[in-house]
Amino acid sequence: MAASRYRRFLKLCEEWPVDETKRGRDLGAYLRKRVAQAFREGENTQIAEPEACDQMYESLARLHSNYYKHKYPRPRDTSFSGLSLQEYKLILSTDTLEELKEMNKGMWKKLQEKFAPKSPEEKPKSWIQSLSRPRT
Repeated sequence: MAASRYRRFLKLCEEWPVDETKRGRDLGAYLRKRVAQAFREGENTQIAEPEACDQMYESLARLHSNYYKHKYPRPRDTSFSGLSLQEYKLILSTDTLEELKEMNKGMWKKLQEKFAPKSPEEKPKSWIQSLSRPRT
């Protein structure tokens, strides 16, 4: 029975698309990793909770087949912002999010990074240390 569950999960993983624009955040890549962890021994893996395994597969299969999209159709393909699906994909890509994160850094953080020591030996002396030393 474990062999058939394993084959069903493998088939689902093959069909699930991988979004290359979401490096490290893609559901398809995460799903593949979790299936590999859960079925370490392949078809010979012993499943402790077969009902939970079957329920997880059914839930993922419904998501993959767009069951809920068809069951509850939207009247329009738009959102409150008016952006299209392609525009959302562009905004939510890993590269764009990294650029936005860099833009949102404050001036103080940018200066700290610019003048931060490159190696541990180059630790700058704090202004407190320079004031506390006796002058000769």
